[in-house]
Amino acid sequence: MYSTEEAYKYCEKVIKHHSKTFYKAFSILSKGERKAVWAVYTFCRTVDDIVDEGRNPEKELAEFKKAFEKFLQHEYDEADPMWVALHDVFMKYRMDEEAFRSLVKGQEMDLTINRYDTTEQLLDYCYHVASTVGLMLLPILAPGKEEMLRDGAVSLGIAMQLTNILRDIGEDLERNRIYLPKDMMKHYGLKKEALWLGKIDSSFIDVWEHLAEVAEQFYNEAFQSMNEYPIYSRIPVKRAAYLYREILPVIRSKRYKVFKEKHFVTEKQKRLILVRI
Repeated sequence: MYSTEEAYKYCEKVIKHHSKTFYKAFSILSKGERKAVWAVYTFCRTVDDIVDEGRNPEKELAEFKKAFEKFLQHEYDEADPMWVALHDVFMKYRMDEEAFRSLVKGQEMDLTINRYDTTEQLLDYCYHVASTVGLMLLPILAPGKEEMLRDGAVSLGIAMQLTNILRDIGEDLERNRIYLPKDMMKHYGLKKEALWLGKIDSSFIDVWEHLAEVAEQFYNEAFQSMNEYPIYSRIPVKRAAYLYREILPVIRSKRYKVFKEKHFVTEKQKRLILVRI
């Protein structure tokens, strides 16, 4: 059995271990909002780990879905710190239940789909696995402004997920997943065999840059409404967005070597970005 405080401590460890960018970005929130973000992140991470690392992900994800529906009826495993912390969050904020369901649906897509035919299909996937996270966080970061900020949160999620895709091409190939859409690859003459060989040629760079341009468009859309966030959450959201967007020029500076390397924003670069914000 976990106390609420112990459960939140567990969630803090999860986000600190798996996403230093998000942990750093939201560390300046007040204690209550900060802990709530930790709990939501841990929910998302739990679903992601089931799909990527579970021994029987289909079965485990089906069981998780049932557990979430029971959770909404206030029935949950009090020995699981994620549920304990999330229960406290749902008691304190008017959370968007459908956003949580949609995220799980997005993770289900990874169990059955390892390639997308069109850019539109890829963007739908990005919505389900990433934009939903922004929608989960809106009641915590901007209570009462959820509708006003919804479109911007959706755009930011898509931009961040596209950034993940462009950074993790090699890692995804190891899981037999290619997120670069077929229509874009065909347009630029990029063959999947070239990806498996890790070739960084003009066709690969053209596809990478095209998708990066799409990501930039979504970042720009997201930035348009960011000043509508309350003061206490505006800077953390901007920090997360700018730090994530910086991954794209970092990859360019490393000559698109994404097949065997995973690139991050350096501490020096982070400090410069935060000063500008």
